[in-house]
Amino acid sequence: MHKILKDRTEVKVRFGEVDSMGIVWHGNYVKYIEEGRESFGKRYGMSYLDIYANDVMAPVVKMNIDFKKQVYYGDVLIVETEYINQEAAKLIFNFNIYRKTDEELVASAQSTQVFIDLNREMLLYTPEFVEEWKQKQGLKG
Repeated sequence: MHKILKDRTEVKVRFGEVDSMGIVWHGNYVKYIEEGRESFGKRYGMSYLDIYANDVMAPVVKMNIDFKKQVYYGDVLIVETEYINQEAAKLIFNFNIYRKTDEELVASAQSTQVFIDLNREMLLYTPEFVEEWKQKQGLKG
């Protein structure tokens, strides 16, 4: 059985995030995705502080965003974050962003993070604390 780890968090669109047409500027979706990733990390014990406490960092190396519908100042968004379990030494998340009022899907995205040590050298293996986290979360058999 495939266990799914998901989190949902709300984000309110602020005035400074919209352009002159009142539409959210596309670059701000990265902030919403980050809000989702932070909420997931706090819920499941895999926050940036948890990672850093193990002398590792996890920079984003890839992000894809598909924009579906326009979002406006004052909208409340629901960012749904799902961890994609795999054997590779990376963290992959899928995101769905919905407008709260009508549950309309406004964007979907995926991000990939790799692990680096404090000397900024990429790790080619999954750190032991991540393997232990996967075991604790029921992601390993």
